[in-house]
Amino acid sequence: MKALIKADAGPGLELVDVPKPEIRAGEVLVQVFAGGICGTDLHIFGWNEWARSRIKPPRIIGHEFCGTVVESAPNVAALQPGDFISGEGHVACGMCRSCRSGSPHICERLEVIGVDRDGAFAEFLAMPAQNAWRIEPSIPRDVAAIMDPLGNAVHTALEAPLVGRSVAVIGCGPIGLMAIPVCHMAGAAFVAASDVSEPRLALARRMGADLVVNAKTEDVPARIREGNGGQGIDVVLEMSGHPNGLRDGLKALRNGGWVSLLGLPSAPVPVDIGTDVIFKEAHLVGIFGRKMWQTWEQATALLKNGLDVTPVITHRLPLDRFEEAFELLQSGSAGKVILYL
Repeated sequence: MKALIKADAGPGLELVDVPKPEIRAGEVLVQVFAGGICGTDLHIFGWNEWARSRIKPPRIIGHEFCGTVVESAPNVAALQPGDFISGEGHVACGMCRSCRSGSPHICERLEVIGVDRDGAFAEFLAMPAQNAWRIEPSIPRDVAAIMDPLGNAVHTALEAPLVGRSVAVIGCGPIGLMAIPVCHMAGAAFVAASDVSEPRLALARRMGADLVVNAKTEDVPARIREGNGGQGIDVVLEMSGHPNGLRDGLKALRNGGWVSLLGLPSAPVPVDIGTDVIFKEAHLVGIFGRKMWQTWEQATALLKNGLDVTPVITHRLPLDRFEEAFELLQSGSAGKVILYL
């Protein structure tokens, strides 16, 4: 089968022929339909410090995907050939304290599809049946391919109550963009969004942001407070991972406000803990992945009730044009890019 792999240590990826995977007990074989390129895939493509410390080539990459089950192991009853599924990319051990206390998304021995085990940018993927999520016919297939990052947006947004509250989305990558309509559907009264990219700010407007702020040219905290009637913001969703993004969010936050931290910094971030956190009695929480399976249920319910994230998908390309796809993302001119198998 064709597969996109990190063949060896160094920048770039290769599209090569590899053996079709065989399933083991508890697994299903999925014929992949499409997959979304994630920031993690960009790190692997560029071979940055994180990728060098985590990836052991050769490795098939890709963890956002959807496809059709073509084979089930004999001990798998819940899924049958012909089922169309999306996949939870985090494979939990089921035995550690986090798993046994109901938080497998923060499993202490977590493996990630496309990172620690072979991934979905291939014609076929062998995966644990328990990580499959059956997709309802009403959900478009290109949306099914990005249920993983949509889940990140849903988890980040819904960690705090939003009814009647004001929200600032800091960072308008695909996850931040998807969080905007999620916040509105969850009852937010005002949603501001900031980024340094005009194309992404234009997408934020399409996704329903009440205020968009260019962090490159404007004072983000001042503009957000002005747009919110002079008040600090109730909830900040930090999606950028940039030190300035975190500082802007904390400055815009009201006393007693909430910050959900999803954006992953590339290095330690200095923060004025006294002024911006302690004296404000701010509530900060780290967000990782998706709650299994609460977030998947919430995302599916939102989609069934009218959530439209398709404007976030700006490019759809065949797998053999992967280099073009990665170049688009590196340039900052794309939203979500989907590769079709």
